[in-house]
Order: sequence, then structure tokens, then C-alpha cells
Amino acid sequence: MRAVIQRVSRASVTVDGKIVSEITKGLLILLGVEDADDLQDIEWLSRKVVNLRIFNDAEGVMNRSLLQEQGNALVVSQFTLHAATKKGNRPSYIKAAKPDVAVPMYQNFVKQLENDLGKKVGTGIFGADMKVDLLNDGPVTIIIDTKNKE
Repeated sequence: MRAVIQRVSRASVTVDGKIVSEITKGLLILLGVEDADDLQDIEWLSRKVVNLRIFNDAEGVMNRSLLQEQGNALVVSQFTLHAATKKGNRPSYIKAAKPDVAVPMYQNFVKQLENDLGKKVGTGIFGADMKVDLLNDGPVTIIIDTKNKE
């Protein structure tokens, strides 16, 4: 799984001109699933996201987690995170999981995140043409790949 995590003051997802989900202070998580992902990837990534210390403490140091801040989360599926760009100019998405694999993995990640965070998590609509609006706070943007745990 690959995730692009952005600390936001606000974020929303619009489909067909209607806001389907929106959050205030928290994290926007763009999530890409590949065929090799499993339950361990879901559990590891969810724990990492809720405990990542990227919110400022009283001294202005990034020392607090989403869990500590009781912040919100919005998860948006994004297969393009698995784009291979090494050869040619047209990205290949061969590593991105097809919907029959990706949808249950995405849904299970959302459930795990809700469990770890202790609150409802906002979502986009899998496979829809979504418009994502956000106000990145910082800016703070972190990329995490469960297959390359740096």
C-alpha cells in the first residue's frame, strides 16, 4: 500500500457537484492498493497514520499525533500512486490492484483506521471522478509505502 498523507486544516471530496465527505483539522490520506498487499499492510499503515507525530505541540514542534489531537481523517482511493514511470512517458498502472482486490482492501483500511482512531473516517467514492479540495497545513506531506518501510 502506498499512502500520501497531508496534514490539513480542512479537506473535502466532491462527486458530481455534491460534497460526499469533508473534514476539518486532520489528515487527508490518498491510498493506493497493489495486489501484494494484505491484512498486515492494513494494520501497519493504520497504526502508523494515527500515531505519526506531525501535529504541533504547544512549542510549535511536530510532536503530536492524529490520535492525540483527536483530529479527523479522510481517505481517498488513488490507484495512480502505483504509477510506474521508468519507461516512456505514459505511466503504467500494472502494479495497482484491480477493483475486485482494491475495493475490499480500501474498505478494510478505512475500518481499521476507524477502529484505531476511535471515530468515523470520511471517504471518497471508489472509482468515481472525484474532486478533492484541501488546505494543506504547513505544508506537511508524508509518503508511506508498506513495502518500503523507511
